[in-house]
Amino acid sequence: MYGRNNRFDHNHLVGKGNRGVTMAVRLNSEESQENHHRIDHNYFGPRPVLGSNGGESLRIGTSHYSMSDSFSLVENNYFDRCDGEVEIISSKSGGNVFRGNLFYESRGTLTLRHGNGTLVENNVFLGNGVDHTGGIRVINKRQTVRNNYMHGLKGYRFGSALTIMNGVPNSPINRYHQVEDSVIENNSVIDSDFIELAAGSDEERSAVPITSTFRNNLIYNADGRNVIRVNDDVSGITFEGNVLNRVESPAIEDGFLSKEVTLVKADNGLYFPEGSNAGASRDLKVLQKSDTGVSWYPKPQPTAVFGNGSVHAITAEEDALENAVQASGAGDVIELAAGEYTVRKLLQVAHPLTVRAVTGAAVSIEFERPALFDIQDGGSLELKNLHISGRAAPDSAGNAVVRSSRYSMLQPYRLRVEDCEITDLDVNHSFNFLTVFPSTVADQVEIHGSTFRNVSGHILALDQEKDDLGRYNAEYVAIADSKFENIGKTLAALYRGGTDESTFGPHFSLHHSELTNVGHDKRNSTGASIFLHGVQVANISDNRIKDSRPIRVELTVGDPNTIIRNNQFSGTPAPEVSGGEIVMDNN
Repeated sequence: MYGRNNRFDHNHLVGKGNRGVTMAVRLNSEESQENHHRIDHNYFGPRPVLGSNGGESLRIGTSHYSMSDSFSLVENNYFDRCDGEVEIISSKSGGNVFRGNLFYESRGTLTLRHGNGTLVENNVFLGNGVDHTGGIRVINKRQTVRNNYMHGLKGYRFGSALTIMNGVPNSPINRYHQVEDSVIENNSVIDSDFIELAAGSDEERSAVPITSTFRNNLIYNADGRNVIRVNDDVSGITFEGNVLNRVESPAIEDGFLSKEVTLVKADNGLYFPEGSNAGASRDLKVLQKSDTGVSWYPKPQPTAVFGNGSVHAITAEEDALENAVQASGAGDVIELAAGEYTVRKLLQVAHPLTVRAVTGAAVSIEFERPALFDIQDGGSLELKNLHISGRAAPDSAGNAVVRSSRYSMLQPYRLRVEDCEITDLDVNHSFNFLTVFPSTVADQVEIHGSTFRNVSGHILALDQEKDDLGRYNAEYVAIADSKFENIGKTLAALYRGGTDESTFGPHFSLHHSELTNVGHDKRNSTGASIFLHGVQVANISDNRIKDSRPIRVELTVGDPNTIIRNNQFSGTPAPEVSGGEIVMDNN
């Protein structure tokens, strides 16, 4: 949006999956500054996790023009599952107003990234317990945050319910200016995980908040948890009249009253404290989705990825599986009768698809191409109760059972492997189970109750974003109750490079699994059985690891949370960790 005095209203914005802001207000000319635009009653539909910086749903200005005022009014817009990056809205100019908007299950925050004198009021943030859902992040001078309602938000650090940042002394225009002369008042934070004060404190960001006020806010968690995290000196913030629900040891005592709080549900569907005026006002208006966007175009609803389509039953006839995949639609299930299936063509998966054996049937699949499944843009794949062997695959560099598209994918995909047996991926030296390519990201990769044996390469090769710009190949990787034996390279190589702090992941978990002889191939450049670089959340617990290379963790950016606990190591070196501290307690 350029120029001045424009209105953008009742529009429907969906389908943005690639890098770049969904909507931008530009201030790169004198004619576009002090513009007094109005952006109202728009529907910003689901935006998937990008896996890198550059996924904002709305940005007003840029750092270069951030000392200029925009005076844009953003009111009564609905942000529905806008998950691109840590900044849902990035305000990079001064004098803006954000009022009456609703953020539904959206990861990230409304971020006052640059510019001064912005007002944030009467907004509602509903996280419903979704990972990384956040509220408001405060940076710079003369910011006012008042009468906002935040419920069920799970974000932390830069993505918490309320975040007040540390700044950089004498900050360049594109970094973090000190919080100064700002007011955070009469906000309700209910059943949310974190409020971060002096967030981002480090050697560079050492300018603590000053001459600011935090007053009359309600902070309620049913279990009385202390959700306020103090990361540096906050004596420059005056705390007054804030109410906590029965927190035994408040992080800050002055200006906080800890008592038993009873919440009452009001007619607007929100909760307010009985007998107290702390927090948001009871007449706060909750924006309805139906009042935004256009009336004649449906707003996307959450749908099941797998198993919500037709079931195609096939037998082990020539080309039966190939023909069934080609004829399938979104959410369909291909159900294989007992037998041995030989696949002679690459199976291209362009929509969510389940391939499973009939209950109790012994199904074996071999394939004669360098890969069995190719997940294309819009595709996802679920494999259940199958035995897949690589014995018939050609001796071809880069073999894989499953691979992502070689081309950029706009939509994240999912891969789920349940109760499968994968064997004999060893006709050459680098045969992976999953191979991915740059500019592709998996929302979820799950392995449960499965066995992998005799694999020359990686099980999960998720390390192709090597430009160190914060991109990565998978958001969530979860492995449980599985066995891995004679694996040449790693169980997982998961790489997230660079120092950008705009993303949420990756996340990695491994539980109740067995690793035997993993990582010893001379071509395993990681030197590890599991290699995690720049992973933000990792939990490796209750596993047995025998005769394998060590787990290697390289902590690089953000505030990573890594736990390696209750694992049994036999003939395996202790985990190797660099770049930070982790929780580690093993046998």
